[in-house]
Amino acid sequence: MYLVYTLFFMLFVSSFMIMFERRVYRIIIYTCVFSLLISLIYLVLGSPDVAMAEAAIGTYAIIFFIVVAERYYGREAIKTTFIPSSKNKKSGFFIKTSLAFVFVSIVAGLFIAFSPSMDANLYLRDQFILRAYEEVGGQNIIGNILMGYRLYDTLFEALALVIAVMAVGNFSWLDREQATPIDSSEVKRDRVAVYSIRIISPIILLFGIYLIINGHISAGGGFQGGVAVACFFICRYMIHNIHDMPVKKVLKLEEIIFVTLVLVAVVAVFFDVSTFVEHEYLTIYQNIHLVVVNSLVGIKVACGFIVLFYRYITIERA
Repeated sequence: MYLVYTLFFMLFVSSFMIMFERRVYRIIIYTCVFSLLISLIYLVLGSPDVAMAEAAIGTYAIIFFIVVAERYYGREAIKTTFIPSSKNKKSGFFIKTSLAFVFVSIVAGLFIAFSPSMDANLYLRDQFILRAYEEVGGQNIIGNILMGYRLYDTLFEALALVIAVMAVGNFSWLDREQATPIDSSEVKRDRVAVYSIRIISPIILLFGIYLIINGHISAGGGFQGGVAVACFFICRYMIHNIHDMPVKKVLKLEEIIFVTLVLVAVVAVFFDVSTFVEHEYLTIYQNIHLVVVNSLVGIKVACGFIVLFYRYITIERA
């Protein structure tokens, strides 16, 4: 428990380092530290899948911020600071940061004061461990919960992501499907960065596919794997021209995948197809079902993040 409190304190400190820092690239580094600390907290509290999801989102977000900073400020971003132009703005900044400090301090104090000290009721955990493999099929209990017991929630979360991506597309420049053929990134000028990205890109792609396919038997799944696949396309953007990415088609693919995901869920779960499968083949059917669902979720998530990235970074700024 002391380790958790220590990590929370470090998280508290890093959050204020982010708020008070005015240089772009340092903010990115502090945000990376913040995401790492949250991942460690989830891992210490016994949620490896949640920790991996946070790490995946943190990785995507940090790369996104770096590209945005480079795109907007170029190589001078390292020196860029946001300096208020008047004393009134300085005083306003001081008041806002002071209120933020007080608010976060109160929330942190309430969290520590009201943290439960009694033993947790582990009945549901024991039931999941005891029955999830037989009823759903996978060895990853969290994956069984998301793809089996709480499939309604998973479908609604997927729908929320689809709506968010569609909103970005519709509020954006819909008359342009792809960016003009321009140089993608200043990273191309750095040989070390280019070679490093070329080496790590296939690893990221293979790791994303591994997370998707093995999400039912190990930590991971469609969401984490989909973000990793999206990171592969971001790495591709950083070292190649990006005018060949048809954003509208990717958005349409995401919509088709979501509809397919709903149909698979309706047929396999709500109609309870497993009752028609012979007992000796039940485990095989369940594992195939989980792999299919994870794959659909992974492709849908990858499409969503790719659309968001290419819309904001390439088409809007081209």
